[in-house]
Order: sequence, then C-alpha cells, then structure tokens
Amino acid sequence: MPDNHDKMTDSKIIKGFSKLSKEAKMEWIIKEYLNNDAEAIDFLKSYWHPDKDKQKLHDEFIENTITNFYIPFGVAPNFKINDKVYCVPMAIEESSVVAASAKSASFWLQRGGFKAQVLSTIKIGHVHFAWYGKYERLKAFFDKVKHKLFEGTEELTANMRARGGGILDIELVNKSDLEPNYYQLMAKFETCDSMGANFINSCLEEFSKIFQAEMEVDDELNSDEKRIQVIMCILSNYTPECIVRSEVSCPIEQLTEGTDITPEKFCEKFEQAIHVAQIEPYRATTHNKGIFNGIDSVVIATGNDFRAVEACGHTYAARDGQYRSLTNVEVKDGIFRFWIDIPMALGTVGGLTKLHPMVSFAHKLLGNPNAEELMMITATVGLAQNFGAIRSLVTTGIQKGHMKMHLLNILNQLGATEEEKTQAAIYFQDKVVAHKDVVNYFCSLRGIESPDKVKK
Repeated sequence: MPDNHDKMTDSKIIKGFSKLSKEAKMEWIIKEYLNNDAEAIDFLKSYWHPDKDKQKLHDEFIENTITNFYIPFGVAPNFKINDKVYCVPMAIEESSVVAASAKSASFWLQRGGFKAQVLSTIKIGHVHFAWYGKYERLKAFFDKVKHKLFEGTEELTANMRARGGGILDIELVNKSDLEPNYYQLMAKFETCDSMGANFINSCLEEFSKIFQAEMEVDDELNSDEKRIQVIMCILSNYTPECIVRSEVSCPIEQLTEGTDITPEKFCEKFEQAIHVAQIEPYRATTHNKGIFNGIDSVVIATGNDFRAVEACGHTYAARDGQYRSLTNVEVKDGIFRFWIDIPMALGTVGGLTKLHPMVSFAHKLLGNPNAEELMMITATVGLAQNFGAIRSLVTTGIQKGHMKMHLLNILNQLGATEEEKTQAAIYFQDKVVAHKDVVNYFCSLRGIESPDKVKK
C-alpha cells in the first residue's frame, strides 16, 4: 500500500504533457508544483509577446514552451575591425560585460583598431564504427570504395557545392589501440555561410549506409570481415581547423590612458598576467570565462550555438594536455601586441538567423555579414573583453569597475526610487562598491534600521 508521499509523487508524473495546450501546461504546473498560486499564470503571461504571431513563432522554437525568458540586448559601439566600424549586438545578463567591451573598443579605436582574419573554415564529422577484421584489409577496402562515398552523396551536396562548399576529404582513422575494433570515417567539410550541422550529419549518415552496402557485396572480404557495427554518425563541435585570429598592437607609450602606472610597468604586469593564465589552469579557467562573456553574448544575439562555441574553445585551450589561456601577448621592440586564436563555427544562414526577429535585427545591425566576417567580429569582442579584464586586474583591481555596474542591481533589489539611485551613484562615485555598504547607505537615506523595514 503506497503511503501519502508516494501518492504525492505520483501526482507530479504526467504522460502526454507535450500534447497539452500551453494554458493546460501552465495550469498543471501551477497545480502540482506551485500550490495553486493564483498569480502565477498572470505572471507567466506578462512575458508573452503582445503580437500573437510573434509569440507563436517563439513557442515553436522548442517543445513545452510556456513563456519567454528575457535577456538584455545591448550594443557596444566603436568596434573598428579591419578599418570598418561596427556597433556590435550583445545579449547577456552580466552587468559589466557590455560596458567593458565598449570601453576596450573605444580605447583601441584611437590606436588603429583590431585586425582580424579567418585562418581556416574546415569542419569535421565522423562515422564511428566497430570492425572485427585486420586493419590492413579494412584500409584496402576503404581505398577502393572511397570515391563512392563522394559519388553517393552528390545529391545531398549539390547546393553546398554550388555555393563553393561541400566534402573536402574523407579519411579512415584507426583507434583500435584505444578501444578494441574501433575505427572512424573522418570527413572534412566546407559549409560556407551556414554552420552546417544538418548538412554534415546527413552526409555522415549516408556515408555509413554506402560503406556498409559496399562491404556486403565486396568479393574480396570474407563473411567474418563483413561484420561491421555503426556506432553513431555525428559532426564534431571541435573544429581545430576552423580558426579565427584577432589582434591589436601599438607602441608601449600609448598604453597610459586610465592607469596610474607607467606604460612599461603596465606592459610588464599585463604580460605576466597572460603568462600566469598560460601555466595555471585555475587562473586560465576564469581568464577564458571572461573571454566567453564577450563571445557568447554576440553568438547568442546572432542566433548561433554558444554551447558549441564554448565546448570547442575549451577543448582547444587544452589541446596540448593542459588547459591554457586562449589569448597571447608579446612585447617586443617597443611594441605591445595582444591576440587571440580561437576555433569557431558560426553561420549567417539557416537556424534562427531568419526566424527570430531579434536575431535578424542583429545581423542587419552588423551589415548582414557573411560567416567569416561574423567569426572575426565575435572573436574580436572576446579579445576586447579580455583586454578590459586584464587591464583592470593589473591596475585598479576587478571589483571597482565590476561593482559599480552591480550598484544598480543592488538598488533595484532594495526597491530604491530614481532619486535614491541618483544619490547613491554620486555617493559611490569615488568608492569601491560593496553590497553591505550599499545596503547601509540605502538604509541611511530611508532612515531605517534594515531593508526589512522598507514600507511595501
């Protein structure tokens, strides 16, 4: 006989949830998980778009949508990249990121701007399979049928080839020393302005079918050697041959603005900070997280997959067996040079790029860039974000600027009026912001002992 706890747990299990209307989904959630909170439905509906067609579009991006989750959409102007000035869209909730990027963009605008280039755009996918014969026999078979893998996917690749892309190469990779009987068909692709996930995965699945079919009818393989098990066919989000570089440089004496130390001392400390991130994984993790603060915000705003970009970047940072900084610095012959090399697979067609209204706006704001231009813009924002962070760390410290941006968040949590926010901004103008100090100042303005005494 189940006890009351079991009955309560059973009531929270539902079948066919995805088939319910949006309203029915919300009603069930509120009944089972929110104690029939009468205001919850109105709260969720308050985040719906007033245009029903736009809301329907958002509803259909994913399954089981009940409302929208807003992320601030800001811009960082004055990004001069390859002598072209951009106003970069950034979607992110962290308070100091857009400000830091914009500040770095303005700093380097006066020093020639950023120089960026795409070094390669090759993407990779695999057919992972198990084979139970000798490698030499498999290699001979692969060499014989390789051309059929290209020929058998010509219909799939026709449109991509017309745009200058397609399948670049297919290799047989022997991994049986790491996992018994494990091999790969590793294919390299050029997907032009699309990220290319669907294209790559479709090609890989077709490779596996062709490969198995050819093996079944091959007269030179015996019945035991025709035993093959396709494990999976999937693109890789690690694209170490899809690399973009962005860099800045200037004479050392031009690095004085906004710092209280000499340019020589600034360069010395900046260089040491990057070297610490190269050798110390604890620091490298936070260092690279800051880079992705900038990169992710542009990737999200332009409708790309920030999770894939991050996974790829972190793997690349550990490519030699230790996790390291993605940025590098050189101070030589009186010139300061700072750069980033990062793998990044972005697209400007397909996915959400034409479906999501704000994504479409972001692309228009950038001048409708192609994939390579978007890669250069995005990497540059990551570099700018890192420059701003390191510059703060080796001079004033990170908290002064960060907590100033956080001041408004604290005041909003306390329910401060606009007048109180203005007074607080003036009071903390020359002070390091700490949460406790903001609370104490707010209480002094209100003449109360603690925030709990605020009148509702």
